[in-house]
Amino acid sequence: MADPISAVVATSDAGSIAIGAGIAMAGSALATAWAQASIGSSIMGVVAEKPEEAMKLIVYMALPELIVLLGFVVAFLMIGQMDGAA
Repeated sequence: MADPISAVVATSDAGSIAIGAGIAMAGSALATAWAQASIGSSIMGVVAEKPEEAMKLIVYMALPELIVLLGFVVAFLMIGQMDGAA
């Protein structure tokens, strides 16, 4: 069975792959910013009432960073496929 990513990349040019990688990074960065904004404001409300919960809530602030890491991995894999398309 053929690799579906390679099949798509083989029919694409390097410019469209680079644009796709940029969209993957930009989309994941915007999603993370939006998530951290809403989580951060909620955390501040909880910390104002229960300061002892602050250390537990830091984990919730760090979780959306995985979205950026996954976007970076997708972009990295796409850029890695550009050698065959150029």
